[in-house]
Amino acid sequence: MSSERTSELKPLNIAILTISDTRGPDEDSSGQFLEDSVVEAGHRLISRRILPDDVYLVRAAISSWIAEPDVHAVIITGGTGFHERDSTPEAVAPLLDKTIEGFGEEFRRQSASEIGTSTIQSRAFGGLANHTAIFCLPGSTGACRTGWNGILSTQLDSRHGPCNFSALVGRKPERAVERLQQVIGKRAAR
Repeated sequence: MSSERTSELKPLNIAILTISDTRGPDEDSSGQFLEDSVVEAGHRLISRRILPDDVYLVRAAISSWIAEPDVHAVIITGGTGFHERDSTPEAVAPLLDKTIEGFGEEFRRQSASEIGTSTIQSRAFGGLANHTAIFCLPGSTGACRTGWNGILSTQLDSRHGPCNFSALVGRKPERAVERLQQVIGKRAAR
């Protein structure tokens, strides 16, 4: 746990990913809620994307954000249920260095008061990869509201104590992402 608190907010760079086979930008109320909440909290929205529920597309997007030194946190909405197309946990879990067990547990505890035992069908979870905090929420706007208001707003706030994730993601190592892209680009051109 990180116990470093600050008296002033240290804004984080946050990316938002909506996983949906049916939603476009105009229908993405969950992604919009998260964007509005991130900005209102004083953080910087560094990227927002919508991708279909495809393990490899999701994994590629998340991997690029994990490698990017300017991305501190990623919030994903959608693909956490039990429908045959729901594959966010399968896409993201292999990328994690550590899981945040308490995130999914606390999310389900809080959502039980809203949706009762249906909360057991949520596979919401979180983890860390290369000092990037990654949180996976269900696709409904209500679930995003529960996750943001009940957990993420404080855990991504450097002023929250006794601990928060802000200090951990602030230690992200600088890596030559541009060099990696050059190498991949040259190999892809072959």
